[in-house]
Amino acid sequence: MKELRKLVRFQETIYIEGGKTAPKPWTQSAVAAVVKNPWVEGFVENLRPEILRMSPELGQIMTDELMELCGGGGEAEAFGKAAIVGVDGEIEHGSALIHTLHFGNIFREAVKAKSYLSFTNTRGGPNTPLAIPMMDKNEPGRRSHYLTVQFAITDAPRADEVVLAIAVANGGRPHHRIGDRYQDLKDLGQNVDNPAGV
Repeated sequence: MKELRKLVRFQETIYIEGGKTAPKPWTQSAVAAVVKNPWVEGFVENLRPEILRMSPELGQIMTDELMELCGGGGEAEAFGKAAIVGVDGEIEHGSALIHTLHFGNIFREAVKAKSYLSFTNTRGGPNTPLAIPMMDKNEPGRRSHYLTVQFAITDAPRADEVVLAIAVANGGRPHHRIGDRYQDLKDLGQNVDNPAGV
């Protein structure tokens, strides 16, 4: 892909959290792609042609790289995505590349997920922190897996670039003890299966 300047891998493994040994090493892994923004030269009404051209290929490249880094989709319990648009672009440009099933479904299928992908879309310059929120790949109410992996790329995004990232974790916080949202719904007397009452 001509727009792809580089891929960045990030991984951390935590053995002790809060002064207590984790039941198992807790690993968060991420892959970021730094690409030239195809819409940066001026306002573009129809983003779809470039979405269809770029997003599936980026989704496949990044997913393959992340699966190699984390040891395969079976290792992933939580997942998420993010985009940072360089300052000459629109937030819409990052959203266009990651908020399409042509991108997300490749990742979702690789980890055999049911949940939607949590996300952030921001704008910034080089070294802007990527904050990739994650949640359980199958159970959105499982608060132990509400996680954020964070890192920065010193030379990206340039003003005419977009950084896209995807991430997984092999488990929730090691010593999670705040329960899940379903217990809160019960405590509040709300319908666990229909919390919005619709």
